[in-house]
Amino acid sequence: MRIDRSHTPWILLLLLATAGATVLFLANFYPDQLPFPVKLPKAFGDIPPKRHTFGGTPLGLGFGSLSLLIFLFAAALGIRKKRRLWRIGNVQFWLKAHIWLTLLTIPLVLYHCGFHLGGPHTTGLMLLYGVVMGSGIFGLVLQQFMPKLMKERLPREVVFEQIPHIRGLILDAAKAFREELGEASKPAPAPSASAPAAGGASEAPSTAAPTVPTEEPSLRILTEFMDSECLPYLKSRRGNRLRLGDEKMARNIFRLLRLNVTEKWWPRVDELFGWCEDRRLMDLQVRLHHWLHGWLVVHVPASFALLIYTAWHAWVAVRYLVVVP
Repeated sequence: MRIDRSHTPWILLLLLATAGATVLFLANFYPDQLPFPVKLPKAFGDIPPKRHTFGGTPLGLGFGSLSLLIFLFAAALGIRKKRRLWRIGNVQFWLKAHIWLTLLTIPLVLYHCGFHLGGPHTTGLMLLYGVVMGSGIFGLVLQQFMPKLMKERLPREVVFEQIPHIRGLILDAAKAFREELGEASKPAPAPSASAPAAGGASEAPSTAAPTVPTEEPSLRILTEFMDSECLPYLKSRRGNRLRLGDEKMARNIFRLLRLNVTEKWWPRVDELFGWCEDRRLMDLQVRLHHWLHGWLVVHVPASFALLIYTAWHAWVAVRYLVVVP
């Protein structure tokens, strides 16, 4: 999702909520750090807390519980996308809330743990949280410039799911052209013996060897090009590693090829160039598409793992608070 002016209210909400959480955190744990006095209700307990803990205090539990609720809401985005007929806000609203509320969890989580990793249990949870937030922010940054980059570098974009089929059609056409070159390169059949002369007298057969037209140089050049450059490129899974996968190199190769064949082959050379150019653009589209959506491969599984881990963490914390007064 692109960040535009419609996100301004959400940005203001994030800033105000972060400022409010910061004031509460300082007033509860470090009241001397505030430039103005803030009196918290008695429900917050001792100020500052007597026990050297953050997450186990009423305010720390509030920060943690609010973060868990936001995680649950963020996970519900996938369900909302599949249920587009639900009248619970449109998908754009859910996407904006998903972005800015999950960013709000950064100060909430830090204030909940008091900027300490703790033991192995909480350290693992924080590392998983870092993976989720890092991959999400990475994907958000990509969405700001990747669509524009694709529009600039892809003059003609095809349906992503149709790319393998179109690549197969281009390869079949190139193979058919290679077979045409093979047929055209075959030597012409030798001329037959002379017919009998008029009046029944036959001419003596010539002892000279029959002449066969020599192979056209353009055919040899095109055949070598198809076998060494074009077909390997069109068959490859990752064409960007070959010479024809580089735009500048490909243009130079085809320019040289056009100069070395006769004029009657120029339309076919231009056709070959068009096929290779289409293949290069489709490869570029695939790479950009993977960059634009590949982060979800990490973000989505890690998010569900974080949700389960956080629920377990909450259960362990509640049991600890019940057992240890």
